[in-house]
Amino acid sequence: MSLLIKNARLVDGSGELGRGDVLVEEGRIASLEGGDAERVLDAGGRWLAPALTDPHVHLRTPGQEVKEDLASGLAAAARGGYGTIVAMPNTEPVIEEPEQVRALREEAAGLAGARLLVAAALTRGQEGRRLTAAALLRRAGAVLLTDDGRTNEDAGVLARGLVYAAAAGLAVAVHAEDAGLRGSGVMNDGPLAAELGLAGNPPEAEAARIARDLEVLRYAARKSAALGHSPRLYVQHVSTARGARLIAAARAEGLPVTGEATPHHLTLTEEAWRGFDPRFKVAPPLRSAGDVEALIGSLERGDLSAVGSDHAPHTAAEKERDLESAPFGIPSLEVAFPLLYTELVEKRGLPLRVLLERMTGGPRAALGLEPARLAVGEPADLMIFDPGERRTVDPARFVSKARYSPWAGRELAGWPLLTLVGGREVWRDPALA
Repeated sequence: MSLLIKNARLVDGSGELGRGDVLVEEGRIASLEGGDAERVLDAGGRWLAPALTDPHVHLRTPGQEVKEDLASGLAAAARGGYGTIVAMPNTEPVIEEPEQVRALREEAAGLAGARLLVAAALTRGQEGRRLTAAALLRRAGAVLLTDDGRTNEDAGVLARGLVYAAAAGLAVAVHAEDAGLRGSGVMNDGPLAAELGLAGNPPEAEAARIARDLEVLRYAARKSAALGHSPRLYVQHVSTARGARLIAAARAEGLPVTGEATPHHLTLTEEAWRGFDPRFKVAPPLRSAGDVEALIGSLERGDLSAVGSDHAPHTAAEKERDLESAPFGIPSLEVAFPLLYTELVEKRGLPLRVLLERMTGGPRAALGLEPARLAVGEPADLMIFDPGERRTVDPARFVSKARYSPWAGRELAGWPLLTLVGGREVWRDPALA
């Protein structure tokens, strides 16, 4: 069915494109200047942008569906303006076989919501010892290899994994923390951790591992060059100024590395721990105000070129445990865009095109996907949002099973009101007449 979205303000990662009437036919953008359609929707002067891409989501399927399942996670993503999300493999069992990748994709294809892409484990059981079959996983539809949730302690295994993944056309994502330095830390190591009597996770744990992984990437790039391939390293949830600087220097050198920032590391600091609230417990931990400032600057410059939500849902009972035993993780699919729009664009003046690029083009480039643009012939993965639509975060209204949030009660602007995936409406807010 054809659709005409009238009276929209067009914007993508390249900038503002003026007003337009977007015609969608057969799942693609047929015109930006109107035309005849079976359905007409008046955007009322709101912004129309490419739907977002999230390269880092935990959907807990299979094995942990009490926390989240494909239906609830894909619906939550659609409400957040996401057209495509990548599910991490640290499930029960771990996603490490081609048959598992195919099964997830087939199940998701029958559900409403965002499009599902699947990341597979880099090593068997994510134990860091034996590599999975990169070529077979790619053939089954995997778009990324990662042991996310665990750190890759053996540099030799990571190096071989980068080489084999490159031959298969896949990037490798890493959780960059030195396990020995991290120890049992639950919050940022420093004066506040000492004051609160909590075990600290030092910034050096992240920086040391990023530095090592960049050297491993340099070695893998040299080995792969002889085979005509180029490995790609994706550093997840960068949380420190030092980590961001290391990635910036490597990119300036020409190393194929992408750094990811998360909504929580861009908007929250360790000061949140003064309330001893497990909702703020994440890995890596919330850092200092100086780190947050550095991450925002790195995001604006493009040193960190992708935003990933690291949506990590748990049951309310789990998050209500004491700080030492509560699990790490924050659910954020439904609030990530309005949160970053409010805190970075509205309050700090970050150009809207930059935020959109970091939430569309940056992740897609890291994954080897086509860019997200508002242009004739492009897939109609689209989002309408309204900067004037101000709402208070109410976790009770989440469609995610994780109905808690560190941003509960915060008023945000820029809520997504419509999400299309391949021209198909997967979320429409009642506020959009």
